[in-house]
This record gives sequence, C-alpha cells and structure tokens, in this order.
Amino acid sequence: MDDASDPPEATPLPPDALPVPIVGVDQQDDEPAITTVNDAFVGRFGDPVGTAVEAWIDAHTASTASSAAIDDAVAVLRGDAADDAHLRLHPAGDGDAACYRFQPIDRPAGAVTYTLLTPCEATSTVAVDRLASVISHDLRNPLDVADAHLQAARETGDPEHFEQLAAAHDRMARIIQDVLTLARGEDALNPVAGVDLEAVAADAWATVDTEAASLSIADELPTLAADPDRLQRLFENLFRNSVEHGSTGSRSQTGEDTLTVTVGRDGDGFFVADDGVGVPADDRQQVFDSGYVRDDSGHGTGLGLTIVEEIADAHEWSVALTDSAAGGARFEFHPREEPSTT
Repeated sequence: MDDASDPPEATPLPPDALPVPIVGVDQQDDEPAITTVNDAFVGRFGDPVGTAVEAWIDAHTASTASSAAIDDAVAVLRGDAADDAHLRLHPAGDGDAACYRFQPIDRPAGAVTYTLLTPCEATSTVAVDRLASVISHDLRNPLDVADAHLQAARETGDPEHFEQLAAAHDRMARIIQDVLTLARGEDALNPVAGVDLEAVAADAWATVDTEAASLSIADELPTLAADPDRLQRLFENLFRNSVEHGSTGSRSQTGEDTLTVTVGRDGDGFFVADDGVGVPADDRQQVFDSGYVRDDSGHGTGLGLTIVEEIADAHEWSVALTDSAAGGARFEFHPREEPSTT
C-alpha cells in the first residue's frame, strides 16, 4: 500500500443512512448554523437548515429547561463539547416536550460537526449505545483507507489501489448494514414453515468472501419454521466469523490457509462449527456482546455475533457456543421448550 502523506478529508456518512435524528452544524461562522439534517430529524423537528443554532434551540426548548442545560446542548451542537447533553425539546407542530440526549459524533476535523438526538427515556439498547461509536471510530478506518488509496490511484494509476478502494467501500457497507440491523431490531419476522436449512446455508455461503475455506453439510438438516432472510443473515455472520477469526494456519497443497466450516443437525436443532482455533472458555459469553472483537485484525465490526444472538432470540431459539470436535468453535441452536402449563 502506498501511503498518502496527506489524504483528503473523509466523507461523512450519509445522514439518511441513520435511523435516528442527526444534525450537522457549520461552525465556521460567528453564528453557527444548521446545514444538514436527516429524514428522522425532519420527521420530529421539521427542516431547520439555514437556521442559527441558538435560534433553533430557542424555538424548540421547553420553558422548564435550565440555562445550564441549554448552554450544554448548544456547546454539543457547535462542536465545543465532548460529553453528552440533555435538554427537553418540543417537536414540530403540536406535541408534548420530551427529554433528548445530544450525543456528539467524533468526526475528523472539519467545518461541520454532527450530533445524534435520542430520547432520554428510551431504553438504552445496544443500537443507540453503539451508533455514535460506530460512526466515530469503526467507519473512520475504512474511510481513511479508501481516501488514501483513491489519492494513490490518482497519482499512480495502479489498478491495485482501485481494488483496495472497493474493498474499503464493501467494509463500510457491512458496518452500516450491521448497525441498521441492530437499530431496526430483528423482532419483525416473517416465518415460513419447513425452511430448508441446507439451501439457506448454501445461499449464505455464496455471499461471503470465504477465501480458501470450504463448507461441509454433515448430515440431513432439520426443517424449521424460520424467516429465510433472517436465517440467511445468521448463517452469513457465522460463516464470516469463522473465516475471519478461525484460521488454523494449516496449509493446502496450493499453499493457502485452509478452514472447514460444517453445518449439521443437533437433535431438534442445528449447529455451525469450524476446525479453526476456537474460542477460549472465558471469552464465550463475551463474543455476543456488542463491540467485542477477539483480535485487532480490523476485519470485524464487533456486531456480527450480537446480531446472530438477536436473530436467534427473535425465533425463540437458544444459542450456545462450545468446542467443535476439531477444537474450533461450535454454535448450537435449539428451539426453546414451551413452558409447562400443568
């Protein structure tokens, strides 16, 4: 990789890709003004583009708000504060005031600062807590990588830089997809009876960059009532997890690292296992936590297995992580038993 000594500033994430209100403020003028809002913001507060920050705050702040709370919110919007602020705001039109949490987004230095607005009383879900962090940190690295390769491609014309640029864009798309999956939730399922797990697993395998890994179907898989799209997403995340974190370092005849991922029946459920390095027993519960990554490879978003667990929960399946027969990781899924009524 040719390092660009001074890569261009990273392009901000498109605001309408986010499911919660976001506002951008141009801080260059003496009186900072709102320059960017997304659909979620407009739906709650109207379209204030071009309005000065303090004027917008005055128009929407509840009469009971303290001057200190107002000052804190203005400081966040102007990019002068690193900590969250809380302020009661009136929505556009008729409606009761509600407390909103102003979350500054740590973006690369630039003229526009971005802030997320989320209801204070909302349950602190993994989606809300991770959203600002993902925008601030997880997306910054592939954005910088893409910008550096774009600069190098312009200077050298080497097609390798365009390939790396495309890979960085693919990674950003994955990060955004993972965040939106969590933000929207996996509760709204469209289950179908008798889903063919083998066919869904094969479709999922075809969508993942499996490198030199291979897929094995161990036995006749059960048919389950499931949402095929959500089930495919579950398989995709498990396959990607195995390929990215399970490499054994063994070599094939062509000199490539090899890994086998197996899908099989486990009683009335199914499992996904690999013959990789496995997961230490002390880490097995943590892998489902949002943001948890097992290495510093930079491949994972820290959300993939969190999404797996949420999809399983939505289907009322249990999920357990243990050792595979080959010493790798094995994820087991079983329909939860109906509680006895006697």
